[in-house]
Amino acid sequence: MGKNRILSGIQPTGNLHLGNYLGAIRNWVALQEEYDSFLFMADLHAITVPHNPKALAADTYKVAATYLACGIDPQKSTIFVQSHISAHSELAWLFNCVTPLNWLERMIQFKEKAVKQGENVTVGLFDYPVLQAADILLYEPDLVPVGEDQKQHVELTRDIVNRFNFQYGSDEKPVIKVPEPMIQKAGARVMSLTDGTKKMSKSDPSEMSRIDLIDPPELILKKIKRCKSDPVRGLEFDNPDRPECQNLLTLYMILSGQTKESVAQECADMGWGQFKPLLAETMVATLQPIQEKYQALMADRAYLESILREGREKAEAIALQTLAKAKSALGYSQPL
Repeated sequence: MGKNRILSGIQPTGNLHLGNYLGAIRNWVALQEEYDSFLFMADLHAITVPHNPKALAADTYKVAATYLACGIDPQKSTIFVQSHISAHSELAWLFNCVTPLNWLERMIQFKEKAVKQGENVTVGLFDYPVLQAADILLYEPDLVPVGEDQKQHVELTRDIVNRFNFQYGSDEKPVIKVPEPMIQKAGARVMSLTDGTKKMSKSDPSEMSRIDLIDPPELILKKIKRCKSDPVRGLEFDNPDRPECQNLLTLYMILSGQTKESVAQECADMGWGQFKPLLAETMVATLQPIQEKYQALMADRAYLESILREGREKAEAIALQTLAKAKSALGYSQPL
């Protein structure tokens, strides 16, 4: 029996931040030892909101280098660029034709992003959960590692494939495999440094709200010193009235590798003036080896291209098989 397969990806827009690392990439590094991992740069999703065309390709290579610098091993994981495999777009169109409109109208993330974009909301933003379903189902993974905020999209993916299989397959012979979500608990939702009730995000206009993985030590110290805190002395977990305290303590717990109990005991009598430099020092120590590997990888474009080329070839072979099954079930003729 081969390894179970997992699949996940991140949009290549701007620099990846600490939330991307702790909520996703660090988990992928651990999972690749046990699973057949397919990890991609979701550049088709990157254009569902206003983007800089001059930066898209460069940002894609930056994300690939970050994956590798964080410990993703190309011998254990398949790393590829979404737009390099046209089957993503083609399967998304086929799924569009079986997905009821009201399924998409209830998607929470679309509603949140639509408010921000106003009249600039595109069909792509509305429809991107269907493309996400195609991304996942092309590789027929057993599990999809996601944070709690993406669980709704995986459930929609399951709804779409179940509907497709019901209409064009059978219980005995489903056309496409149905995946399960793998919800990552610890560190899966890193919050903003300026608002402990909001998720750390690349789209936040304030750079002070996040720690980018390539931030130099002096900038990390500056951001942590200025991050939002409260006037209460003594730090504690699980107080709903202190969301920033919860977020910063959780970051320290994960980055230092300590248990929740030991951190709670260590920080119980601390003030912010003592804790923030400790947190910043711990962040710098964690990110230093990643940053050194990242700089070396970015200086070797030929190596990055070879990794992405090999990843595309492996991923495309699987994607085309799934696409062929879907098209055959729908009644399409085979290309001559």
